[in-house]
Amino acid sequence: MHYHIVQKVDVVDMNNEIISEVFFEHGDFTTTPLSIGTTIIMYPLGLKGFEVVYDRRFNNPSKYKVEEIEINLMQEPTVTRVFLEPVKLILGQHDIGEM
Repeated sequence: MHYHIVQKVDVVDMNNEIISEVFFEHGDFTTTPLSIGTTIIMYPLGLKGFEVVYDRRFNNPSKYKVEEIEINLMQEPTVTRVFLEPVKLILGQHDIGEM
């Protein structure tokens, strides 16, 4: 099946105050059927300035659970979006610097 995978990311400061909320687009993938609770292995996320990016510095995988699957039957072709569990990135702690 074809899926569009997204993940909510809260960017917070050191006081845990939300600076921004974004939906990070992991992209389109073709894979076996997914269900809620499935574990997806991806690169961890980090910050480059205020932009959410993959953190590929150490090549360590991160595991995220599928929280919701949304099927839009009003679009042709049908779009299936998969929402992964949200993550919180702390400005100053999750910065990956310039790569």
